[in-house]
Amino acid sequence: MKIKRDRYLKQLIAKQWNGQIKIITGIRRCGKSVLLFDLFRDYLLQNGVKGTNIISLALDDNANKNYRNPDVLSQYVLNLCSDQSQKYYVLLDEIQYAITKEELRNTQTPVELYGVLVGFLNRKNIDVYITGSNSRLLSSDIRTEFRGRGDKIHVYPLSFQEYFEASGLDKWDAYNEYILYGGMPRLLQLGDDTEKYNYLDGLFEEIYFRDIEERYQIRLPNVLRSLTDDLCSSVGSLTNAAKIAASVNTHFKVNTNSMTISQYLSYLEDSFLFSRAQRYDVKGKRYFEYPSKYYCTDIGLRNIRIGLRQQEESHILENLIYNELCIRGYAVDVGLVTVVETNQEGKQSQKGLEVDFIAHLGPKQYYIQVALNMDDEEKQRKELRPLLAIHDSFRKVVISKSYGKSWVDEQGILRLNVIDFLLDEHALDR
Repeated sequence: MKIKRDRYLKQLIAKQWNGQIKIITGIRRCGKSVLLFDLFRDYLLQNGVKGTNIISLALDDNANKNYRNPDVLSQYVLNLCSDQSQKYYVLLDEIQYAITKEELRNTQTPVELYGVLVGFLNRKNIDVYITGSNSRLLSSDIRTEFRGRGDKIHVYPLSFQEYFEASGLDKWDAYNEYILYGGMPRLLQLGDDTEKYNYLDGLFEEIYFRDIEERYQIRLPNVLRSLTDDLCSSVGSLTNAAKIAASVNTHFKVNTNSMTISQYLSYLEDSFLFSRAQRYDVKGKRYFEYPSKYYCTDIGLRNIRIGLRQQEESHILENLIYNELCIRGYAVDVGLVTVVETNQEGKQSQKGLEVDFIAHLGPKQYYIQVALNMDDEEKQRKELRPLLAIHDSFRKVVISKSYGKSWVDEQGILRLNVIDFLLDEHALDR
């Protein structure tokens, strides 16, 4: 089954022959290879590009392990692109396999592959597209190593809209399935719950943990797993490395410290398994270094990792909305707004109220509260209070499962049903 990934395909099409290396990043098994080798390749063929002018190479395939040597890879590609009268597309999948562990560990060591890729671009008849599953390889070094010639596209697991359209299910049935098993594309080819559970569970042990342990020579694999379990259990909770270390030591009976946890957190982020949302003071207009919130890139992976326990839909919904905002290109922070309270004795004190998300996209900004239910007055007061304490002109939104048709209330706050939000790219501007 080929699932449409039009959001990303349109970006690839628009970036053809722009003089830069198109860098497709994302967690492993989220669909990067299908996007590049199937959807984009099909587009090229349908638009007159000859198959012999498309050089495709999957470096994670052991059959191609010889080409993990940058010199061998360079010679192979240049030999196939030797006709200067022809234009060639070079598609390389999972390029981290062509980067040595030493190059990865030591940031002062030049990455030989990067020079090879830039060398391809110096040939005016070659357009280069690569995928990778590690942000340290493909994000932090883009400006320096690629000399300003890297153009990044980040691919996520299926959005709810992509999942819904491909599943053929009723929208609420699709929602219930999605918040349980998430959006990894292969799920749509699997049958019963056992197959889906085993597939997602296997991704951690057979791919994600193995990749991290081999790349970073993890000395304490049990700590890495315990950390992952802790993050999955506490999505949407403010935390820091010291707090996580204490939790891991207590609940998982291991012995670690905040320095190790901080390092392992960076590995989990680099592998795109988790994303960190920083805390922002709305009135003070400043970021806090910590605490932060961590969200799982795919809610199904989160659920399976903790054995389908802790299925609090309110936490799942918050993670789901965070992921959807990221998919749509928003930069997302968690907000803090300070208010002054007066007690019965007339004494004043300051209190910090949490805004679930502050989403930025270009000049636009939105303050967003996520609530599973908004059925009683106390819940409404609690969720609306932080929004009403913000006095700038940016839009304020509440997303809830309990709403029917979306509307703007008398205080100017947009009330959105979660399905309306998930299925409408422009819902925040309605």
